Amino acid sequence: MSLLARPAVAQLAARTMQTLSRLASRRASGAGSDASWHARFPEHPRRTRELTIPTTVAPARATVYLPEAAADGPPPPVHVNLHGGGYVMDLTEIDDPLCRFLAARAGVVVVNLDYVVAPQHPFPEPPRQAFEAVRWIASHGAEQGWDGTRLTVGGQSAGGGLAAAVARQALEEGGPEIALQVLHYPPLDLATGARDKRAAGPRPMLRPWMADVFDTSYVPDPKRRADPLVSPAHPSDTADLTGIAPALVITAEYDLLQAEGARYAERLRAAGALTAFHDVAGADHGYDGQDDERAREVYALITRHLRQAVGAGDRVD
Repeated sequence: MSLLARPAVAQLAARTMQTLSRLASRRASGAGSDASWHARFPEHPRRTRELTIPTTVAPARATVYLPEAAADGPPPPVHVNLHGGGYVMDLTEIDDPLCRFLAARAGVVVVNLDYVVAPQHPFPEPPRQAFEAVRWIASHGAEQGWDGTRLTVGGQSAGGGLAAAVARQALEEGGPEIALQVLHYPPLDLATGARDKRAAGPRPMLRPWMADVFDTSYVPDPKRRADPLVSPAHPSDTADLTGIAPALVITAEYDLLQAEGARYAERLRAAGALTAFHDVAGADHGYDGQDDERAREVYALITRHLRQAVGAGDRVD
């Protein structure tokens, strides 16, 4: 066993990473460059408000991204976004470009959820909080200004894993109805160690030591990593997924997680729940954080599927 796979060491490493990330964010803010995420896609302005959602785990802070208001007509659909960060890093702000893009181009309200992270809140707290927040969002649209009956959920990296867990809980608990789950380079098999996974590229961005820190902090007991809310792509999960929310699954060709994303897509296809599977050629995990051109292409793909799912047509503005 790697030293970083020991719970006490992994948790210390995770807390250190969190502290360094927050210090870096404060320094960037002081230098006036904290708005670097806001500077991407300048054609899509930032119109936001803050929201706190009650859950049994902890209150969930969220940033609500507003589409351009229509003069009349029904309230817009709502999309819940779950950020990445290995279930450990509080990286809500990095998804600001995506949230602005979807609000502007898909015409949806985007609720960017700042969910609890490990090791302070290990499994099952993050997926439970995310599910309860989504359920609240579905049932409180009237006072919040969105249509909770036209609801989608999605996420990148760990956020994609949580989006899959939200959809699974909605299936098992009788709602809310989710029109689409968007799983963007998600981790879907923590029961298989990173050293037993193979990437198509020679030096994948995700390294085994990262998995040791992230996976151990999130699910300290290896026996629990086969839980369906953690590893729905692992062979041990054989439950019938008929009726689960339709899914758009997006993987990156050189990503260490590509195979499990493709495997889960096939499982969803067998259940009649795969809307589309898209593998981004020549890309690695987190590619969209730096590559604006490729990010625009994939975000436009997500936009089309969101519009189709909530009955807004397939036009991309």
